[in-house]
Formats: sequence, C-alpha cells, structure tokens
Amino acid sequence: MINNKSEKIINNKYDKGYKYLLSYKKVFIEFLRSFVKKDWVNQIEESKIIRINKSFILQDFKNKEADLVYQVKLRDKEVFFYVLMELQSKVDFQMPYRLLLYIIEVWREILKDSSLKQQKRKGYKLPAVVPIVLYNGANNWTASLNFKETIDSYELFGENIIDFKYILIDVNRYSEEELLQLSNLIGSIFLLDRKTDREKLLERLRKLTNVLKNLSEDEFVLLRNWVTSIISRSLPEEKKKEVKEILESSKEVSNSYLISNKS
Repeated sequence: MINNKSEKIINNKYDKGYKYLLSYKKVFIEFLRSFVKKDWVNQIEESKIIRINKSFILQDFKNKEADLVYQVKLRDKEVFFYVLMELQSKVDFQMPYRLLLYIIEVWREILKDSSLKQQKRKGYKLPAVVPIVLYNGANNWTASLNFKETIDSYELFGENIIDFKYILIDVNRYSEEELLQLSNLIGSIFLLDRKTDREKLLERLRKLTNVLKNLSEDEFVLLRNWVTSIISRSLPEEKKKEVKEILESSKEVSNSYLISNKS
C-alpha cells in the first residue's frame, strides 16, 4: 500500500513531467489539436504564443498539482489558456471553485499590469481565460464540468448565476487505438502513461516503434526523457534495460543534442 508521502512523490513526479512537456510551444499546440475539438484550435500559431512564467496554484495545493499559463494572440485578441495538471488518484469535486479562483488570479495579474486609465474606458474588456484540466487518475472524473452545478438551487436563477465550463483532458479515458492513431508525441505519452502492468507497458512501447521513428529529434529527446525519468524510474533493472533497447532500436539520437525551441 502506498503511504501519503510516497503518493505525494509520485504525483509531484508526474506534475513536473507534464509541465516539462507542455512548456514547449509545439507540444502545447499538439496537445490542443489532438484533444480539444474546437474550431479555434487550428487558428493558434506558435509564433503568437507566450508562456507566462508564473504559477497560480493555491498554497494548500502546492505539493499536489502544477499549472501552466499561455498567452495567445487569436484573431487579434489576447487569450489566456490556464492548464491545471490534476494528477491525483482522487477526484476533487471542488475543481470548478478552485478554477474560478485561479481565473480571477490571472485577471488580477492582468489588471495589475494595465493602467487605471485603460481599465476605466467604456470598451475595456478582460481577456478570455480558457481553463483546461489534465487528469490521469484511474477513476472516472465525476466532478461537475460546469461551475453553476456546484451552486445550490442554481436552477432557480438561470443566467443570473455565474457559470463557465472547463475543458477536461482525461488521459485514461482514451482508448489505445485512439492514441495510436494520433501518431504523435503527446498521443504516445498518454498511451505510456495509462495505468497498466509492466509487461503491458513494454508491449505498448513496442507498438509505438513506427510512431517513434517518425518523431523529430526534438520530440524523440522529449519522449526519451519522459520515459527515463517518469515511466521506467520505478521498473526493475532488467525492465529498464528492455525499455532502453526498444527506444534505441526505434531511433538513434545523440545524447549531446540540445533542444533550442523551449520557451
């Protein structure tokens, strides 16, 4: 049985792993295009993305999750994407409330950086903040997606109740076939991250051989780093060796290769 201390270490490892990956603009765009089925996704350009180097996580959750904020120029408007990496074993039913607090903090930061003169203009508007939750727990996500559903008697008041709906990306709800069909880095990561036994992990890694061959050198380095530091870290030595052999047979990448496009 995993004690609380061990579970915290595991969660923190995954938090940093996903944050590390999604901190690359290309991976972030691939993440959106692979799992968010909205028209605006295809309009996002890498050159119009800025990663905000600030966390808005509440003090109570500092050791339980990670977040990432991107500022994107979309249709000549500034839009902010707030990605919360909820990598816990249990569903938090207060997620909509927590997201509301984080969204308000993003707006507070924006207002702090704009002049009072700008804010007092009739046409001044706060930028859109799009909340996204990345979840990799084994249990189904059963928390409300709509904020209003966490308010008692919300049905009585209709549109007079504050509301928003966050985007949920649930790693373990995608089938193996769906993730293999994506044939990209983020789909491969999600496939390897699915809760499974060691033999199944190796089997999935072998199934990804053709996908890995088609990854760019940058992408392959990212995936190799993920597998080494997150996936194979807890494996016995003989299994780690198998993982290494599968990766090496998929693609030869120089250990001295440096990734130059990190934000």
